[in-house]
Amino acid sequence: MPDNRDHNMTLPSAPEQQPEADRPESTAPSAYANLKTPVYGLFALGILYTFYLAHQIVLPIVLAILASLLLAPAVFYARSHWRIPPAVSALVLILAMLAGMVGVGWAVATPMLDWVEKIPDGMTRLMSGSSEITANIEKVTESAKKVEEKMMEFSEDEPTQVVVESNSWQQTLFTKARNGVSGLALALALSYFLLVSGDRLIKNFVRQLPRHHRRMALSVVGDSQHQIAQYLAVITASNSLVGLITGLGCWALGLPSPAVWGLIAGLARFIPYLGVILTVLMLGVVSLTSLDTLWMMAIAPIGYLALTSLVGFFVEPYIHGFRMQINPIVIFISIFFWGWLWGPVGVVMAVPLMTVIQVVLRQIPRLKPIYKVIAR
Repeated sequence: MPDNRDHNMTLPSAPEQQPEADRPESTAPSAYANLKTPVYGLFALGILYTFYLAHQIVLPIVLAILASLLLAPAVFYARSHWRIPPAVSALVLILAMLAGMVGVGWAVATPMLDWVEKIPDGMTRLMSGSSEITANIEKVTESAKKVEEKMMEFSEDEPTQVVVESNSWQQTLFTKARNGVSGLALALALSYFLLVSGDRLIKNFVRQLPRHHRRMALSVVGDSQHQIAQYLAVITASNSLVGLITGLGCWALGLPSPAVWGLIAGLARFIPYLGVILTVLMLGVVSLTSLDTLWMMAIAPIGYLALTSLVGFFVEPYIHGFRMQINPIVIFISIFFWGWLWGPVGVVMAVPLMTVIQVVLRQIPRLKPIYKVIAR
């Protein structure tokens, strides 16, 4: 009889295919993962290059954004408590800022021009005296003449005259002043429109975000306003104290226009490091041309340098670092970075920009690791 056992045997089944979701992920890095970091790096470099190349447009926009963040609470308070339209309150605030800048410039420029006219008489009086400084200057002058005579003896060929054509300093100064005035006018105009319609623009932008990101965006804006206002309050208080002490010191020494020097000493500290250096040099020159003894000439510049060093290296870094929760080293590096990128205006804006950056890093979850690295 035929053997039917083969018909009852079960054939081996084909290997079951696992669903796509149950398959183990490949451990090999994808091409996108390998390119993620270089692409982000190139994107950051592109942004920095754009900031540097288009600084005449970017700087007024950044100034306007910072000014609007600072003044927006005042506009909101005037609308909610006094029912003043934002267009009116914003115009009053912008005009007040402009009047303050013009008033400070006029208060400083007028006595400074008078003092500059007196510099030749002071230098003549200093050079004609028989002080130790005059003797040292004469020794240096004689040594320079001797070195020049020796160099002329060694040179046998006639010197070749090289004429370099360049713009005059008056033209360069006029160009810088024109660009500064136009940038300031653009920043003030944009600040006004941001104060009037900026909240509407922010609300329209937030509505386009996913629901779980809307609260984060509003928190970034509110926290930035709060932090910038606190920074401005701290720096204004410390600069006013330094200016007051400097003005009293100049008055006690008998320097001309002590109130003006106190104002300059306070305003110059809004430009970290560079403003202090320029103020020390100016105090040194006015002391040399106004005082007689060497030790009195050194009191004003050395005293201001010691005072601003005490406030700048011990008081302000601790206050800013504690309030912003950012390492003071990062603040110090940011001052030099923005100064290199945008010049003196970047130095002034370095700390306010760092304030906004640390708020953004702290509020966005993906950027929070960077914030933890630079935090105290």
